[in-house]
This record gives sequence, structure tokens and C-alpha cells, in this order.
Amino acid sequence: MTRRRLLGSAAASLLLLVSRSARAAPASVLAVRVWPARDYTRITLESRQPLVFSHHSVRNPERLVVDLEGLELNSVLQSLSAKITGQDPYIQLIRAGQNRPGVVRLVIDLKTEVVPQVFTLKPIGDYGYRLVLDLYPTEPVDPLLALLEKLSPEEAAAGGATPPAVVGKAEERQPRRPPEAERRMEPQKRETPTERNHRPASDDEPAVNRLITIAIDPGHGGEDPGAVGAAGSFEKHVTLSVGRRLKARIDAEPNMRAMLTRDADYFVPLQQRVAKARRVQADLFVSIHADAFISPTARGSSVFVLSDKGASSTAARWLAQKENAADLIGGVNLGVKDSHLARTLLDLSQTAAINDSLKVGKAVLGELGGINRLHKGEVEQASFAVLKAPDIPSILIETAFISNPEEEARLNDEAYQDRMAEAILRGLRRYFAKNPPLSKSKLASLN
Repeated sequence: MTRRRLLGSAAASLLLLVSRSARAAPASVLAVRVWPARDYTRITLESRQPLVFSHHSVRNPERLVVDLEGLELNSVLQSLSAKITGQDPYIQLIRAGQNRPGVVRLVIDLKTEVVPQVFTLKPIGDYGYRLVLDLYPTEPVDPLLALLEKLSPEEAAAGGATPPAVVGKAEERQPRRPPEAERRMEPQKRETPTERNHRPASDDEPAVNRLITIAIDPGHGGEDPGAVGAAGSFEKHVTLSVGRRLKARIDAEPNMRAMLTRDADYFVPLQQRVAKARRVQADLFVSIHADAFISPTARGSSVFVLSDKGASSTAARWLAQKENAADLIGGVNLGVKDSHLARTLLDLSQTAAINDSLKVGKAVLGELGGINRLHKGEVEQASFAVLKAPDIPSILIETAFISNPEEEARLNDEAYQDRMAEAILRGLRRYFAKNPPLSKSKLASLN
């Protein structure tokens, strides 16, 4: 009996020592990432344990100071400074140091005043605990003003009858237009509004007298890589590349212009993607994806639209649930609410918009069938959060399955990306030729 008590006491002492040792062991940062963009810059710190922090701003010069408790400085934290480039619109540099035992201090030297949002995320997918620092400009970037800046005052006042020139840093990163697109932009092809309005429309040319605005939404981005192919391709890179190529072609059309919901590798919450499209009063919302399936044999292109009655198939429901989880992976600050936008996204009384979405989806699907096998021969429907703009026809295009090795290789081929962008454009032109949008007295309202 005495021996048992001694053994029990020794075991209890050992457990207590192990427990104290575990508590005493400092947390460590496993990875740091920086996602600079014009909309905002995001910094993420990833750890196996929840990170305890405090932060405050300092003026003259502008700085953000973040204290991380229970940490010792390591090489991962020290690598943060090397991740800041001169092109970051908000961060000058980052310094990391051991402020005192058990506390690491990050000092973020800023180029301008920012509105910081600092929050934590629980583990999900391949990520552990994350501390997120989002640095927003004091004046949010307005996608409508960005479009209007590309129009002359006369064009804007006339309702944007002639297309804006493709200018700016984001567009400079786009691939060169193909020869046929360049020919469409030659001076002799650029008709006056009067000439254009009196010229009969062809079968695939919109019969409208104002500029059509199309919101292109490259899926995923930043912290949210989307699907990952067997060869390591990220969906977010494929969608951005196809989106840029499609934008270049749309901007080359004499009666269209395009806006990208993201023009670089950064995360945009689903609601903000819709809000950007509504802000520019888009005539159409096109979300581009390249998804994966549990089987590598799944292949083909698909087009989806919103459903207010449930998914058209089990696969469509599965895909919608997977895409709607993007905010959980990318990381949304749940402390910031927009009740008006939330009500808008929950409004499913969108019969007219859904009917128009089905029409444009059918037109695009028909063109995609000319360059790739179709996964299904008809437009499918499911409750995709990113398609819930109540007043904008919206489609989601699955260009191909990145989980299929053959299709993954094609998705990374620039020539195939060009063909995909051309096919989407042909479908859009065909839709607008038969369904021209109503005229507007103004290009867009700033109110």
C-alpha cells in the first residue's frame, strides 16, 4: 500500500512538472505573411497556440506598435522586415525586437495614416491560430472613382459612350492583348458615339448606346489559395490570370469596360466583392474559379448561377458550400458589421436577376464548350454567396478542374488562358446583343 502511494505521488509530481514546463514554454510564430494591395495591406502571424497581443498607434511619424506576449524573438519574426517591398502602399518597414522577457514588439513604420483592424482567427484548413493586422487607408478606395478616373469629363457626362484607356499599375501587369484585340483598338476602329448608335449590331455585338460595365471577380486570393492542384498550382493564381486577360479584352471592346474585384494577390471577403460590383453599377458580375473535386478524374467547364430554391445537384450544393467557406479561410474580421449589406445579401427575391443570369450563363457555357469539355451540358444553380447581388445578373464560371492533372496543366498554359478569356467574352457579347441593358442618364452616381 505504501509503495502504491509513493508511486502515485511520484507520478503526480511528474505530471505537475510536465504541466508547469508546458505552461512555461513560450509560444512561437510558425509563419508570417504580408499581402500588400491598394485596397489594404494584410499581415498575418501564424502559431500553434492563440497569440496574446495589444496594440496602439503612434503619430509623427505614423507607426503601429504591436506587443506579442508569451513570445521569444525567433528567425520567423525577424524575417518580417524582408517581406516589405517599396511597392507596399502603406508600410515603410517593420522592426521586430525583444521588448522585454516574454514580450516581442513589432513596430510598423507607415507611409501614411491608416485605420488598423487587428483580430484573431481560429485554426481552419491548413492554418493554425492566426493574428491578422489589416491596414486600411483613412479614405477607402472607391472602385467607382477608379473607373471614372479613366474617362474624360466629356465621356463621363455622356454616359461613357467611348471606352476608357487601359492605364495604371494594375493594368501594366496584364499580358499584352492578342493581335485581334489590338486591331479593335486602332484609331480607325474607334467610332464616334453618333456613328456607333446608327450602325446595325451584329449577332454578337451589343446594340446599346452606352458603356456596359462588367465586374470580373477572380476567386480567392491572399490568405485563401482556393483549390490546389496535384502539381502545386493555386486556384487563386489561375483565376487572377484569366481575369486580367478577360479584362484586357473587355476594355478593348468599343462599348464595354471591366472592373476587377481584386487586381493582385490579396483576400477580398465575399460581401465586399458584391459591394464593389454594386458600387460601379455593374451590368454583369462574372466570378472566375478553377475548383477541385475529391476525384482527380473530374473534368470539364461549368457555369453556375444563384438558386432561390436549392441546388440543382448534389455536386452544385457541395461546391457552393465549399466556395462560401472562403471567408473562413481568407479571414474576415467579424467585429466589423454592415447590416445594410447583410440584408442585401440575404435577399433571395431576385427572380429577374436570376432569369437574366441563366440567359448569360447559357451563352457563356455554349462558348466554353467550343474550347473544353463541359462538365454538365446545362447551367447549374446553387446558393453561392458571391452571386447574391439582388440587382445584378451574376454567374460563376468553373474554367476547369485544377484537381485533374491534365486540366491543371492547361489552366497554367497562357494560350489556353487566352482562349478561355476569348470564349467568355464571346458569350458575354452574344448575351448583350440579345439583351441590351437599359440606357442610363449618367454613367454612375457618386451618391
